[in-house]
Amino acid sequence: MARVLIADDDADIRDLVAFKLTQSGHRVTAVEDGMAALRAAREQLFELVLLDIRMPGMSGLDVCRAVRADPGTASLPVILITARSQEGDVELGFAAGADDYIVKPFSPRELSSRVTAMLSRVER
Repeated sequence: MARVLIADDDADIRDLVAFKLTQSGHRVTAVEDGMAALRAAREQLFELVLLDIRMPGMSGLDVCRAVRADPGTASLPVILITARSQEGDVELGFAAGADDYIVKPFSPRELSSRVTAMLSRVER
């Protein structure tokens, strides 16, 4: 399966996402802030990154922009996970370079399905 990076400052959400994806057979690295996520994305090989938008220090949007700006990570699929559900928030997420946008609260089954769909598109 895939190597997945998860960045969320909420330990409960981070643990839930990590558990669900590990249960699905993925190898997961979980971090608690944007700077750690960007550092991990640059230092390790991942097939997918899941980012919370609101994190201390560096937001998920900023991490997404930095991932897209770096030639070494520019093609890395990014899914934003956030409680921000207004149309303008979603537009900002996609404008930052996100490939998908999941609104909290979410179903772990939906998360797993979206991860599987994103990974299947990347493998083609």
